[in-house]
Amino acid sequence: MTAGTLIFACLLDALLGDPRWFPHPVRLMGRAISWFEKGIRSAVHGVFAEYAAGVMLAVGVPATAFFATWGVLVLAGEVHPFLEVVVWIILAWTTLAARDLADHALSVQRALEAGALDQARDAVARIVGRDTADLSEPEIVRAATETIAESTSDGCVAPLFYLTLGGPPLAMAFKAVSTLDSMVGHRDPEHRHLGWASARLDDAVNWLPARVSAWLLVGAAGFTTVSLRSIKDACSILLRDGHKHPSPNSGWPEAAMAGALHIQLGGTNLYQGRREVRPHLGDPVLPLQPGIISQALRLMWIAVFVAASLAVGWLALWAR
Repeated sequence: MTAGTLIFACLLDALLGDPRWFPHPVRLMGRAISWFEKGIRSAVHGVFAEYAAGVMLAVGVPATAFFATWGVLVLAGEVHPFLEVVVWIILAWTTLAARDLADHALSVQRALEAGALDQARDAVARIVGRDTADLSEPEIVRAATETIAESTSDGCVAPLFYLTLGGPPLAMAFKAVSTLDSMVGHRDPEHRHLGWASARLDDAVNWLPARVSAWLLVGAAGFTTVSLRSIKDACSILLRDGHKHPSPNSGWPEAAMAGALHIQLGGTNLYQGRREVRPHLGDPVLPLQPGIISQALRLMWIAVFVAASLAVGWLALWAR
């Protein structure tokens, strides 16, 4: 693994994103998890058995992703060392999600600016897990901004972190954990026992990247306004509100984003008709208007660029 291969992977993500024609490994993971879940539910009965099956699922899927990716790289290297480099870059590219997130978020903003509220609701539904059918314009902006903040961590900085530590095999294992959490790591009665281990594992692997992402967003606030005041405000809100979120990780980048943009995030969300009230993060200095989305994306890109630069620098020093 070299700094050059990571640079190429980041460039592919920035330029191409996630083209739908490409057989993305995460979509394959999603189908595999659905298949495993159906099999488990037909064979397992009782709370203890569901917890045990959930632990096996949480360990087995990421381990499979790790060794499958490692095996593909080994086979590519057996054919030709150059092929191994190409496969490494492609696999690393698929673990990064900055461009895809930006494309989806901007489609939400464009729909709002065109006054197409129903189209904006449909667009934001592609990147959030909450019910979107009745969201108002400010609620749509809030949903998109919260997702940008959270995805700065788990879709961008965390994969870079694990690529730097262990290359595509470790980054792909991380993506498996993240996919498991999004599919089964819920608190509803259907997933409470089966998804418990996946949710806790996701909390663990995102703990450090979430906090690094938050401080990168704080620093990004200074780049966008060239003002120490913006950094101070973002830092203040992060320290005040970062711990308030029910998730041990999501509140950190969301609070940093709220402070940097001088907006308030959090509030009431609906999930399959079930109401959840989240603590407010930040102060409502500015209204939640469509332009907030592009400002949030600007912060995300700066944070990702700095994270990628640090990762490349670390790999370059390690190679010496």
